[in-house]
Amino acid sequence: MSKMLEETRQQPAALARTLDEGLATLNGLRRQFESDRPRMVVLVARGTSDNAAQFGRYLIEITARIPVSLAAPSIVTLYESRIDLTGVLVVGISQSGESTDTNAVLEDARRRGAATVGITNEPRSRLARVAERVLLARAGREESVAATKTYTCQLMALYLLAFALGGPVSLEVLRQLPDWVERVLELEERIGEIAERYTFMSRAVTVGRGLNYANAQELGLKLMETCYVVAERFSPADLMHGPIALVERSFPVFVFAPPGVTWPSVSGLLSRLEELRAETLVITDEGNPEAACKPARLIQLPIEKSAGNGSAPEPRDLYTAIPYIVPAQLFAAQLAAIKGLNPDRPRALHKVTRTI
Repeated sequence: MSKMLEETRQQPAALARTLDEGLATLNGLRRQFESDRPRMVVLVARGTSDNAAQFGRYLIEITARIPVSLAAPSIVTLYESRIDLTGVLVVGISQSGESTDTNAVLEDARRRGAATVGITNEPRSRLARVAERVLLARAGREESVAATKTYTCQLMALYLLAFALGGPVSLEVLRQLPDWVERVLELEERIGEIAERYTFMSRAVTVGRGLNYANAQELGLKLMETCYVVAERFSPADLMHGPIALVERSFPVFVFAPPGVTWPSVSGLLSRLEELRAETLVITDEGNPEAACKPARLIQLPIEKSAGNGSAPEPRDLYTAIPYIVPAQLFAAQLAAIKGLNPDRPRALHKVTRTI
């Protein structure tokens, strides 16, 4: 069994640790932001952590209603542009905490007047030393090059950050997420059977919108780095604006389809994919029975509700990102094994990547 698969299975415990330890520091963060609310949030990351940042952008703007930007590290590391960051919160996200350009942006941000927060799995890392405050992803040691549990723990940390920024994030629902993931892991055998159908896949498209757009990015990354599948990643709207021309009969398309505000556009895309006779795999949950009516292969997550605590203003897909990525991780790990590849040691890759 690969380390990637083993570490995917460790996520319920890792998520519970991240939440429990994060709650201990949450009140201090919330008090800081109540007295000095940032006018803007900038997230800086690379690779899988950058996909987590993409989720953080949606989450913070939806819940805390603060504008969020994803940093372009080259602005600092290559162009040496001096940006006024007074009143801005800059958040660095890195599994190892040793990403050179992420740390450089964070250090520069402090000099430019920004408040800084680090999200990392390594409490003794440079990122943890550079940032004023740290939210730890308590994933434990991750040995596989392909990140799994560190990604979901970063998402959990971002929920805590959104709560600290005043967003109506339910801590009660966050406590349910480890159990949701435990139930999703029970689908491992079925997902392995589905993966066998894709043994000879060499290219694919992954699709998600809103809070699951980051998961489309992350699944695409996992297919590329562990299965050597060329994966293009889109929102439904972007796919329809030209790249849909890629899709032909039996072309593999992976679609995240939670209930809620994104479902109408995703549903429309699924109808179009049916017309094109694509090989479509849909990841959804029991809260979206309409998805089960679509003529596509289905992974239906055994989640009783996606709507958090049921309050009307809350988006129905607000808490879906963590459980939805787990079947995608299981699929990639098992497909790599079926193809005779080692997902723990992808060619040309290392666990820590340093770039400027």
